[in-house]
Amino acid sequence: MLIHMRSQVRRITYDQARLERSAREILADVGETSAELGILFVGDQRMRGLNRRYRGKDRTTDVLAFAMRDVHAGKRRGARGKGLRVKRKILLSPAAHLMPDMLGDVVISIPTAWRQAKEARRSLDEELACLLVHGILHLCGYDHERGEKEARRMHRREGMILRSIARLMNRAG
Repeated sequence: MLIHMRSQVRRITYDQARLERSAREILADVGETSAELGILFVGDQRMRGLNRRYRGKDRTTDVLAFAMRDVHAGKRRGARGKGLRVKRKILLSPAAHLMPDMLGDVVISIPTAWRQAKEARRSLDEELACLLVHGILHLCGYDHERGEKEARRMHRREGMILRSIARLMNRAG
């Protein structure tokens, strides 16, 4: 598995190595051991622009997922796809057919994650791991906005993966 991680935020620090280990554990938990994943950390202004452009919501959000596979159709998009297609927080890239092993990109707003971490009384790294799990599950086809049953299913899966990550981090020290 290959993970591409990049940050456009410089003022707030986080443990990049820990997040990469978390991403590997999440991908293993969802059975995507050969997948490539992009992770981009941005500020609120950039996230607001992405949310406005791709979801029509003129406000920042904590995480967006840009899928490279059409998980809802159960197959990858062909060359004749219509480009970016909005599915709530799941966005399908127009280049999906060019990189068959690429699961997608998860974009996380660091300032929003930092505020949420403070509210939840946990570390920024813990909050980032939660958002990473959430984003990757969206890339795998989970969608809490499709109804209460799907929201419960996604929430249960998030909990299972977060417990798995916690065990991994405790072993790593």
